[in-house]
Amino acid sequence: MAAATLETVQRTDSLPVIVLAGDWTLATLPQPLAPFERRLRELAGTGSGWDLQSISRLDSAGAIVLWRNWGRRWPASLVVGSEHRLLLERVEAIVAELPGRSSERLAWLLVPGRLAIVALDHLAGMVALIGQMVLDFGYLLVHPRDIPWREFSANLYKSGAQALPVTALIGFLIGIVLSYLSALQLKNFGADVFIVNLLGISIVRELGPVLVAVLVAGRSGSAMTAQLGVMRVTEEIDALATMGVSRSLRLVLPKVVALAVTMPLLVIWCSAAGIIGGMVSANLQMDLSYGFFIDTLPRVVPVANVWIGIGKGLVFGLLIGLIACHFGLRVKPNTESLSANTTSSVVTSITVAILVDAVFAILTRSFGIPL
Repeated sequence: MAAATLETVQRTDSLPVIVLAGDWTLATLPQPLAPFERRLRELAGTGSGWDLQSISRLDSAGAIVLWRNWGRRWPASLVVGSEHRLLLERVEAIVAELPGRSSERLAWLLVPGRLAIVALDHLAGMVALIGQMVLDFGYLLVHPRDIPWREFSANLYKSGAQALPVTALIGFLIGIVLSYLSALQLKNFGADVFIVNLLGISIVRELGPVLVAVLVAGRSGSAMTAQLGVMRVTEEIDALATMGVSRSLRLVLPKVVALAVTMPLLVIWCSAAGIIGGMVSANLQMDLSYGFFIDTLPRVVPVANVWIGIGKGLVFGLLIGLIACHFGLRVKPNTESLSANTTSSVVTSITVAILVDAVFAILTRSFGIPL
């Protein structure tokens, strides 16, 4: 292979001609390439003619280098063989299809547009996933023998039973911290007894569901996304499709239903642990008896708050399951996509849970709050 060369030749009294010779391929282009391209641009700016007939080999890399340093336009005088001209015309067509650079002053306008396109893409994927689940439910109503009980019980155990210790611990500690900080302020006003109201309403109605949603999104949601992502990387999902097994029926539906069942139970479990922690802290900090706390709690915390917490848990479970499966199925067959989608799944689940909690707070502001 001959190295790529260029030479300026004065053939007539007119402008000189740039003669290119050798192999203009990726392997034979001079390295480093920057000085060589700089020289090409300088010669292109002189308006000289170009002679490419001495080039023995020209690949797409060499053609792109020439076209880019010609300023993406044909020279005024060019002598080139038909094969090399065809390759240069192909590079011209490809470069013409690429989007051009936008003005730097208006580049900021692209940011919201791109974010909107990405959001709409995810929304369309979520709607398609929900629609597929509805179809799966209809199919299972007609064919109850095909209900994936084994997959459902496995996800129920992983996302529910195995999450009991950590949710109880977090709830208990949050109850202690909330009770301790509240007692410091209530003592100043002689309102020690109102700590039962404060702990009951805040934990049962708000903190319990939100804490469980954050824990489940980081624990079970990320695990579901990673599981589906690894199956995508190892082509197990494609193998299921080849065997005629529905991925939504066997992989998505059991996960979403399992989270929808376990989340309300975990909310009750975490809220109970939080109230016990607050009760212990109130007894130690304010000498408030356990009997008084247990007797006062049902009277100052209406049962509507319990139903609101359970309803939040159900909605959070459905949303976290759908989001986890959505991002898991979007994983491309590489490890970088797996890690990125797992992170996006957790962040999106927590963000959506907090937004939905705010919507719940607005819609249920007149329920469960004693006047």
